[in-house]
Order: sequence, then structure tokens, then C-alpha cells
Amino acid sequence: MKMRPGGVTGFLLCGKEWTDGEAMEVRSPFDQGLVGRVTVASRKDAREAVTHAVASLRRARALPRWKRKEILEDIAAALIEQKERFAQLIVAEAGKPVRTARIEVERAILTFKTAAEEAVRLGGESIPLDLTEGNEGRWGLVQRFPVGPVLAITPFNFPLMLVAHKLAPAIAAGCPVILKPAPQTPFTALALGEVVLKAGWPEEALAVLPLKNEDTAWLAEREDRLKMVSFTGSAAVGWALKAKSGKKRVALELGGNAAMIVHSDWQDLETAANRCAVGAFGYAGQSCISVQRVYVQRPIFQTFLWKVVDRAQKMVRGNPLDEAVEVGPVIRPADADRIEAWVKEALASGAKLVEGGGRDGSVMEPTILSGVKPGMKLHDEEVFGPVVTIEPYDDFEDALAMVNRSRYGLQTGLYTRDAGRIMTAYRELEVGAVIVGDTPTWRMDTMPYGGIKDSGLGREGIRWAIEEMTEPRMLVMTNL
Repeated sequence: MKMRPGGVTGFLLCGKEWTDGEAMEVRSPFDQGLVGRVTVASRKDAREAVTHAVASLRRARALPRWKRKEILEDIAAALIEQKERFAQLIVAEAGKPVRTARIEVERAILTFKTAAEEAVRLGGESIPLDLTEGNEGRWGLVQRFPVGPVLAITPFNFPLMLVAHKLAPAIAAGCPVILKPAPQTPFTALALGEVVLKAGWPEEALAVLPLKNEDTAWLAEREDRLKMVSFTGSAAVGWALKAKSGKKRVALELGGNAAMIVHSDWQDLETAANRCAVGAFGYAGQSCISVQRVYVQRPIFQTFLWKVVDRAQKMVRGNPLDEAVEVGPVIRPADADRIEAWVKEALASGAKLVEGGGRDGSVMEPTILSGVKPGMKLHDEEVFGPVVTIEPYDDFEDALAMVNRSRYGLQTGLYTRDAGRIMTAYRELEVGAVIVGDTPTWRMDTMPYGGIKDSGLGREGIRWAIEEMTEPRMLVMTNL
């Protein structure tokens, strides 16, 4: 799959590249230059993809575990061989700094390798059933079976890694997939789709369709042959999609306004401040677990704040192809406009600008505010940009309450050395994970990942995603 500026690349259906239909332009987030054009799949194409997915279920389900493992290992090997190609694709269409893009490729490789291991661990359980008189000789067996065709919908910000988190567990589980990538980043998904098919996954069991968003919602609502919808993206879209999905199983990995707490017993403020800045401003803050709200105990508040300011001032902004750049562009000029408007709204409502606030096109300065309160968008919503708010607190319980004062609950970072406080936070914080000694932006791709409240439903992370994509089936045996 090669991007051809000015040319058209088609969607993948039954192993073929289809180029008939409406073409959509994909433009660089950095300079709005044309990356390429991609064919937009129609509703008819989507229905055809579902038909093929349903027909392929028996074949995909029947693949022996060793074969699924081999396919996943071959995908990982191909990504290793094509590391730089995929990194450059990510830079071109997502605007991700090239160093960060290379890390994303490494994470995708780990994801497929882990799925290969889990594919052969997918086992069952024997259950005794002779527990009451009259049931002598009965015993049971439980195994997990693929739930069926999966509609996987992925966002722009991790165009390889988040696609891997849909495809890898689906292959391990034996589920056909219809993948709908973000309209801003179709090329990376299409390239990965070709790698998956070349590795031996059945052609009819994978379609990569750059559908319009409204057609994707239509497909989820109308197509009962789909058995699961796995969505990563914004909370508003995700919950609306769930409401339309009827009886289908739904997994949602949604957004957040992730918080972190820095208590005064944490001695290495230099490292904590550096991690805070990287977590807030790296990749222009375009991560659902980007640091957005920081609460620092008052005795160390000023020291920590100015250390973050110092690190923010040193972060290199600009062209994502530059090896030194840490802060590239946000995905669209319209998003830069929105983020800028939210900052101005907070300032007009009494917040204080500590650092940044400017922009050069779609490249925004790392921006730090204080005095941001509930009711302001920068506090209540997901900014998805290089903006962080830093506030003081007095008592640890106050900090916990501040973190929980959100409709989101994805991850929280916690800097304290006190075991009692750690366990209190673990018990009291309304989030999917508490990350001690680091920011909420930290993630290992093998762990169960997801949130509560408006941040999602279900968990990703290979083993847990396989469970989401399979269902237990009971076999009851009686000695004959």
C-alpha cells in the first residue's frame, strides 16, 4: 500500500483494493499538504463486507490455535521489517512527531506478539456437576468461542497501535473484522490490513473501509449480522453508537480529562515535573490519557509549577518530521481554533495564564493555566490539546475529591511514597487505573485498559479484549 499524492488508494474488501467511488482527500496536519486520496466505501460496500464476514466466520473460527499464533507472529515480523515505513505513514497523516511515531510502531509489534502468545492460551475449564443426588456421572466443559463478526472503529491519534488493539485480539479469538479507520488517517490502517492478509488471515474475514461517520452509525444500527461493535473515540460519539447498536455486544474506549496528584512527600519533583510536561504536551496532548488536570499539595505547589513551566519552554515545536520535535500540530485547524477558544473562555472566567497560549497555524504552544474551576470547559471536558491546568490542594482527601469531580474516569497518576495514601487512592478514585510514580499517560499494552463513567465500557489489553470478543459455551456430559 503506497500513498500516491494526487492518486487514489482504494479500500480493502476480500483482499482486493477497490477504487470505484467517491474519493476523499487526506491532508497533512502540519502544512495541509495533500497526503493522498482514498476511496470512500458506500453503504452497499459495507453490507457486502458484512456478508463476506459472516461467510468467513466458520473458516476463521476453525483456524487451529497454532495457525492463529503463526499469523500474528508473521504480522509482528512484517512490522519489524517495515518499522520506518509505518512510522513515516503515521507522521504524514496524523502529524505525530517521528520519534513518537516510531514508539507507536514498537507498541503495535508488542501487541501482535502478545496476541500470538494469548492465542494458544485460549483454553477452557472442566466443571463437576455431580453435586446433587441423581446427577451421578455428569460433568461439564466450558470453552470460549468467537462472538462473530466485529465492527471495529478507530480514531486518528494512534492510527497503528489502536488498530492493532482491535485486529490482534480478533485474530487470536477467531473473529472476522470490518475495520473503519478515522477519516484523517486511513492509510496506516490500509497498510496494516495488507500485512494481515499477507500473513495468512482469510481474505473475507477482514475489510478496511473508510466509511463516512454517518454510514458507520447506520451500519451499527441496521446490520444485525454484526455481533460486536468495538469503538475507540470520543464519549459523545461512543455512547450514541451504543444506543444505536441494539443487541450487539459493545466495547467502548472513550475519552477523559485525566488528572494527577503530586503530594509533598514525593522528593524528586524534577522528574515528576518532566513527566507531567511530556504527558500533557507530547503529541500536542492528543491522547485520551494526556495529563489535563494536576493537583499539587500547597507546600510544593510553586516549585512544581515552575519546573513544569521550565520544561514546557524547552519543548521543541514544529514539523513532526524533525527528529527534535516533541510538540507537533493538532490534527486539524478547526481543533486548534477550538482549543484556543476554550483557553480564552477560561481566562475570561477568571483563570490565570501561566505559560503559552499562542499558536503558529495548527502548532500550539504548550499552555499552562491555574485557577481553572468546575464549569469551565478546560476543567469539565476533554481538551485533546497541549493544555494543562495545575492547582494547589491542602489535604489528600481534597485532592481525591477534585479528581473524582469529573464525569470521566480513565486513569489517574499519583506521586506519593505513603502506602496508606496509595491504597486509599486505589480504593476511592473513580477510574480504571491508578498509576503510582508516573502520570496517567503511562500505559502498557498488555494490561487491562479502559475507564468507568463516561470514559467507557469494557477493557482493552489483549487477554481482556479476547474475552470481550468471545463468549463462554457450556457442554454438559453424562456418562453413557
